[in-house]
Amino acid sequence: MKAKILIVDDDSAAVEATEDVLTVGGHQVFSANNGVDALRLAEELQPDLIFLDVKMPEMDGFEVCRRLRENPKTSRVPIIMLTGQTSVEEKVKGLEVGADDYLTKPFQRIELEARVKMLLRRTASHSVEKAEPAFSGKTIAVYSLRGGTGVSTVATNLAAGLAQLWGCPTVLADLVPAGGQGGLMLNLLPRYTWADIADKPLSDIDGDLVGTLLTQHTSGAFLLASPRFAKIMNHLTVQQISLVLSLLSRRYHYVVLDLPHDCREATVAALKASQEVLLLLTPDLASVAALKTTLDMFEEEEVPQDHIRVVLNQVFTRNALEPKVMPGALKREVNAVIPYTPEAVDALNLGMPLVLGAHASAAGEVIEELAFQLSAEEHRKAPPAEPSKAWQRAHRRAEQRGPKGLRRLFTQVIPER
Repeated sequence: MKAKILIVDDDSAAVEATEDVLTVGGHQVFSANNGVDALRLAEELQPDLIFLDVKMPEMDGFEVCRRLRENPKTSRVPIIMLTGQTSVEEKVKGLEVGADDYLTKPFQRIELEARVKMLLRRTASHSVEKAEPAFSGKTIAVYSLRGGTGVSTVATNLAAGLAQLWGCPTVLADLVPAGGQGGLMLNLLPRYTWADIADKPLSDIDGDLVGTLLTQHTSGAFLLASPRFAKIMNHLTVQQISLVLSLLSRRYHYVVLDLPHDCREATVAALKASQEVLLLLTPDLASVAALKTTLDMFEEEEVPQDHIRVVLNQVFTRNALEPKVMPGALKREVNAVIPYTPEAVDALNLGMPLVLGAHASAAGEVIEELAFQLSAEEHRKAPPAEPSKAWQRAHRRAEQRGPKGLRRLFTQVIPER
């Protein structure tokens, strides 16, 4: 199998030795002697395989590998790390940042050829998936630095609501390190979780594998459940999580993220990968302060600000701050208010999301309308040929509020009259 291969090494003699072996095998070879050129060439050439030296000035191979895995255009290119050392620690570090294999210098020609054949054969097995038509779903993150704001409740109801509105493939990805509530809130006992890919190299993770981890709910939504133990989720690399979310967005119209109350690298990466971010707060000063901290953190981490929506979740009523004071305290508009709903406890205990309850609740209606507003434009801009019951409910409520209600529901898709 002939391939396009990029060698990244600041040692010209090492590059020449590797190139000689590869060109004899009929491969097309390119080279870069530093990390910056490597990242540029990898994106431009889209190679089938990259040889990456560990020891390089300014930007070492670990950092180059990490950046290659974070870039969707290069995230799935097989990478063989080249090193002059045989330490286990160095090999583990390489695998953690996303390397597929390791080769110790000086290497034998037969060993290099065998590693190349193995990785190219593995890549070829995924060629059917690569040939699929391009598709890009919408990723929606639900997040708060403070616990008790109802992140899991809103995320679960949002996923169920989107699935009910459009009848489109929708996934709830529970990224809470341990004890995630997705299964409980949907009354599901998932057989598979994120734990089942924790030991998988990136080259083995594809859309088909991720699909086997999902458990379907009666609403039509699918759940990618969190593992039972935090150490397993913490073992997952940022690259693994980012790849899974990317694969989900290529196959499912909507991916809703139930994020943990932290600012770890994986959480920030998930936020950056989202087209919409719902920031939840409750009607108290501590929650307001946490949300202000979140906005500062977003600015520092360069999380896009233009698709953030602030949602006030009134999980209690006694001594609660009035919603009207929130914009002044936050210096930011509150985009939606979820009213206090006593039925929320029953919904949790029964594993029945509020948006699916037999009897309408005010909170369920707000989240259903929020799901409508967060939907992709192609869904919102025109009535479906066969409107679902959820679509009919949301539209009927909007009509009752007049033209202004319709404009709000359709997010200005319907023009003013």
